[in-house]
Amino acid sequence: MTMCSISSIHSFFFIGSVMQANSPSSVLILGANGRFGRVAVEAFSRAGWHVIAQSRSAPSEALPRNAVPLVCEALDTDRIHGACTGKIQVIVNALNPAYTKWEQLVPPITASVLALARETGAMIMLPGNVYNFGSALPEVLSEHTSSVPNTSKARVRIELERQMQLAAAEGVRSVVIRAGDFLGGAGPGTWMDMVMAKKLNKQQFTYLGPTDVEHAWAYLPDLARVFVAVGEHRNALPPFEVLHYGGLACTGRELFHAMERVTGRALQLKQMPWWLLRLLSPVVPMCKAVLEMRYLWLRPHRLDETKLASLIGEVPHTSLDQVLRHCIAPNSMGGEENIGQAIESHAIHK
Repeated sequence: MTMCSISSIHSFFFIGSVMQANSPSSVLILGANGRFGRVAVEAFSRAGWHVIAQSRSAPSEALPRNAVPLVCEALDTDRIHGACTGKIQVIVNALNPAYTKWEQLVPPITASVLALARETGAMIMLPGNVYNFGSALPEVLSEHTSSVPNTSKARVRIELERQMQLAAAEGVRSVVIRAGDFLGGAGPGTWMDMVMAKKLNKQQFTYLGPTDVEHAWAYLPDLARVFVAVGEHRNALPPFEVLHYGGLACTGRELFHAMERVTGRALQLKQMPWWLLRLLSPVVPMCKAVLEMRYLWLRPHRLDETKLASLIGEVPHTSLDQVLRHCIAPNSMGGEENIGQAIESHAIHK
């Protein structure tokens, strides 16, 4: 593991002073430069939390006023614990390796985060997904829906959550908040900006499956606000908890028509060329990994957020049209579709 950078050491002293202030809560966000990590930093900071933003490299943008950077390896728990000189209440695990490295990296990441939680007494918050339910997932997904380990990604996610549940018996508190595919956030890196909306300049909208199948989405700023709300209700949670965020559930046809409304254009509806991924899969591991998850575009599914609403009250939901306006703003005049880049970005940021 590499040592914390000089910029992180400079931050060390400020972190201590920040966390000694009369703030109700402090949060450590692991993977703060990632797609979800960045919006989580903003959401917690805006809600008045003191934020420690861990990342491997210096933040690409200035952090909010009450957030400080911690530049070091995410698995270097000794360094991170040493930098958290005051009390932190929450650890947001926003770390997520590429699809092809899940089996290799998710177990040590999980062990490292659990160790950090033991040392600090903080509650872990983890963004989850619907992979746990396997390739024949039912249409409505609740926290009681059975896990089915019939894909490699399902097995990894199920084991990750099992380790968190086992740690609860040792006093390590954690909550998993499952959500659909990501929308929004800074920069490129979702199916929306890398594939679906990439050819809007050519009046084309590319979808990834049958247009009459409902698909679950999560607008990241809304999901980050959910994390803040759950964090603020942490004392009402059991040692290990799972919650579902419903987000946006819509068919491809509904998404297509919303895009036409937002752009004010009559668009052509195109299909994702999955044949290209099949062609490349024997030699490109990422294509093989993504093909395994194609079922998510073929099976209708949505998440039941009743349990979440009973905990936090009103659940954040930005309208589909507003979400699309945000998503396409930097991409509506995009160039050629880059499927390979989309695959890699999706694997990292989902």
